[in-house]
Amino acid sequence: MSNPASPPVVGVLAERPPLTFPPGFLWGAATAAYQIEGAATEGGRTPSIWDTFSHTPGRVVAGHTGDVACDHYHRLDRDVALMAELGLRSYRFSVSWSRVQPGGAGPVNQEGLDFYRRLVDQLLANGIEPWLTLYHWDLPQPLEDAGGWPTRDTSARFAEYTSLVAGALGDRVRYWTTLNEPWCSAFLGYGSGAHAPGRSDPADAVRAGHHLMLGHGLAVQALRSSARSDAEVGVTVNLYPVTPATDSPGDADAARRIDALANRFFLDPLLRGAYPVDLMLDLERVADFGHVHEGDLDTIAAPLDLVGINYYSRHVVAAPAAQAPPQPYWRTPSCWPGSEHVRFVTRGVPVTDMDWEIDPPGLVETLQRVYEEYTDLPLYVTENGSAFVDTVVEGHVDDPDRVAYFDAHLRAAHQAITAGVPLRGYFAWSLMDNFEWAWGYTKRFGMIHIDYRSQVRTLKSSGRWYAEVIRRNGLAAQ
Repeated sequence: MSNPASPPVVGVLAERPPLTFPPGFLWGAATAAYQIEGAATEGGRTPSIWDTFSHTPGRVVAGHTGDVACDHYHRLDRDVALMAELGLRSYRFSVSWSRVQPGGAGPVNQEGLDFYRRLVDQLLANGIEPWLTLYHWDLPQPLEDAGGWPTRDTSARFAEYTSLVAGALGDRVRYWTTLNEPWCSAFLGYGSGAHAPGRSDPADAVRAGHHLMLGHGLAVQALRSSARSDAEVGVTVNLYPVTPATDSPGDADAARRIDALANRFFLDPLLRGAYPVDLMLDLERVADFGHVHEGDLDTIAAPLDLVGINYYSRHVVAAPAAQAPPQPYWRTPSCWPGSEHVRFVTRGVPVTDMDWEIDPPGLVETLQRVYEEYTDLPLYVTENGSAFVDTVVEGHVDDPDRVAYFDAHLRAAHQAITAGVPLRGYFAWSLMDNFEWAWGYTKRFGMIHIDYRSQVRTLKSSGRWYAEVIRRNGLAAQ
């Protein structure tokens, strides 16, 4: 298979026709609790694994933590006003489990729930649909101390927590995501150790992946019992098209392996109720799948109302080489148990500040694949965005590379819709600059610039551009 065509140079928008999206298309932006909220020890909140991880020397760039982050906890009013200024139709946020249920089990913290009640009420008052994500990587530390996601009981605790949140907000929140990017939680958190909790055990990573999905299935059951009758329940997975570097059998097998771990490890149980046979064979020396109990896969494959897809880039892979270059953190061998020998190939195409290759055609491929091979459920791009170096000049932030990135990917999304994919919405990542996990505050994805010392918010040119996209329900001619 030949390599896909390189995307256009970012920052240069060629002449392109106007495009209109379907009526009712849901335009939104997304954030995550630990990345923006701050107030890490206020209002009854206790440490999550990301508090512990970020306070451990050497884990996060420059020793940054989410203690203050964007101070969203105290600046909720201003931030919702900015969402309204952008014209957002929906806002995807996550709930901090340790703010709502500090022990990870047991009593609810009403003060924590009240924060989310205020957020939901203000969103609705401004005509913005709340889209609630229950888990965006911040497991309460007591549950990690008890074994974390490799331990089966964590799945049951997640269902209990889900019931608490749904009981408080289920009458006002229509859209629910159970998990965000379980691959990252499992394989970066328990495989490579690049993310919290920072453990490196391939068998634990595989078990964590299964128990995350089991928790998802149990949470779906809890939501069906507690949320409003018209609730739309789904899960968000981060997906990648995986391309062999050449037509060689070795490269083809490398692509099959990485596709199995990155994509099919989650898609198949969630949407087909089974693990892929080839994946289980690849993982034979790592895990015997004895952690999969009778009935688990039926629970995991509970019927959904939608599927969320986070898309950022493509994986191009090859068979081992005698001298392979060092790999970035999301491509280190420990992220890929059973396939540690696979080599990730850099193609020399434009990249973001995260060193992620920019590949809009990959979004079309990903959406079409999920629709054609897995489900006809409504699909949503629940994250898509780019980090670039931004500078405030006389109170303004001009970020043409980000505008070009959004433009190219929205055109790809429109292409998928034209081809028949039931894509119903798009959420830009991110609403604002934030704590970018192990990169701390050194990477900026936001449409709103955050001065982390003064907490001054500055709408970037990409934010103004996106507001026009929402107003038009589409893209203007360029």
